[in-house]
Amino acid sequence: MCGILGLCLADQTARAGPELYDGALFLQHRGQDAAGITTSGPGGRFYQCKGNGMAREVFTQERLAGLVGNVGIAHLRYPTAGSSSGSEAQPFYVNSPYGISLAHNGNLVNTKELRKFLDEEVHRHINTDSDSELLLNIFANELDLYNKARVNNDDIFHALEGMFKRCRGAYACVGLLAGYGMFAFRDPNGIRPVLFGERINEDGTKDHMVASESVVLKAHNFKTYRDLMPGEAVIVQKTGKVEFRQVIPIKNYTPDIFEYVYFARPDSILDGISVYHTRLEMGAKLATHLKEKTFKGADISKEIDVVIPIPDTSRNTALECAAQLKLPFREGFVKNTYVGRTFIMADQKKRVSSVRRKLNAMESEFKGRNVLLVDDSIVRGTTSKEIIQMAREAGANKVYFASAAPAIRHNHIYGIDLADTRALVAFNRTEAEVAEYLGADKVVYQTLEDLLECVQPHSDKITGFEVGVFNGDYITGVEEGYLEELEQMRARNKQLNGNAKAEVDIGIYNLGDYK
Repeated sequence: MCGILGLCLADQTARAGPELYDGALFLQHRGQDAAGITTSGPGGRFYQCKGNGMAREVFTQERLAGLVGNVGIAHLRYPTAGSSSGSEAQPFYVNSPYGISLAHNGNLVNTKELRKFLDEEVHRHINTDSDSELLLNIFANELDLYNKARVNNDDIFHALEGMFKRCRGAYACVGLLAGYGMFAFRDPNGIRPVLFGERINEDGTKDHMVASESVVLKAHNFKTYRDLMPGEAVIVQKTGKVEFRQVIPIKNYTPDIFEYVYFARPDSILDGISVYHTRLEMGAKLATHLKEKTFKGADISKEIDVVIPIPDTSRNTALECAAQLKLPFREGFVKNTYVGRTFIMADQKKRVSSVRRKLNAMESEFKGRNVLLVDDSIVRGTTSKEIIQMAREAGANKVYFASAAPAIRHNHIYGIDLADTRALVAFNRTEAEVAEYLGADKVVYQTLEDLLECVQPHSDKITGFEVGVFNGDYITGVEEGYLEELEQMRARNKQLNGNAKAEVDIGIYNLGDYK
């Protein structure tokens, strides 16, 4: 899971950097590990700033001033297969052919095959563990096959076709081609989201933006926008000319359902589906499950006194659940918004201590009550276990814990590094065993069937959803040895402990002003 942005301003004297930074703030929830912006100025020269940390840490006013050019791309990084070192902050860059910069959201599953091809056949050096660098070099190699002084749109689309045929997995990308313009594309299964929009200026010219979520486009007054289709690409030349092309036939149209459960902002609409309304439906389905299966028709008001969300993602789900159950909804936890997501943290002790810094329980909402806590999902169980303990310390009589998502028993291989499968709390455990481990009186999971009913497609083109994290049935299959390779990479990166902070791990290149 990462956030990507691209912007091409019609005014050739304008600077894309400040608006890309502002857009990055809207996507900060998608990646808190690193941030980067690359812009392109006169003559096709690239200007870049990237490093570990939040967007506000990496992009100071002084650094933004050095990002020259009216076209640029941005990336918010959440580490998946690679390490947390600054060398893996994106966008990535290759100078041959022509000069290409790329920002990638997703994960490739045939990385071993791609590394071997790049090393042994086309002799391209790969400097990091990131599959994003592999993707960029595969595309660069395909484009290099034309051996031309200058490329055109057909060359770029054909190079993307070659890349699509070699790369397996999930990817939504935006890139720059030096002196030419901006391009974006989406994998043939449509797993990761990406949208394209246009904004009409007062003089009739048009600006164009690419973003992971619709909320960025809407906030920046891009009133016309749409999702890229699976296998589709778009090119925006520096002149402002736009061309879409279905580069490769759609294999499946299967967005990752976890976008709606957790990753996307509630005010976003992805593939025509409202994240907010999906989460309301999750709450309604949970309420039905609780009434009909968990408490089996008993008077639920005698079993549960209050419904409390785990901030922030589950708030919409918990509110609708409470409404359907006709129970009070209360905010029992106050969140410190300056602490990052705990499941991202590599060290277990750090996660435990971070939960206490992140959330504070209000005793008045727990003391003497039977409480239903609602969260979006349960991953390792570290956060859930600590929260349940906090509720008991605040005086709760009974603590029921409901998950808006089904039990997570498999790794996520498409850009979300949840955990070693064996570290997932639901791995080889029943609901009762999970409840015992977490210290809850009961744990209630949404069923996969109910979750799928919550996500109602508004287009008959969507053929289903990627749900491998719940049932192990991945839409692209899994390359032999891929999961083992991931585990080895995690272990190696844990030993390296590449966690340099933004202030001492910033890469700034080619800063300067117009000549």
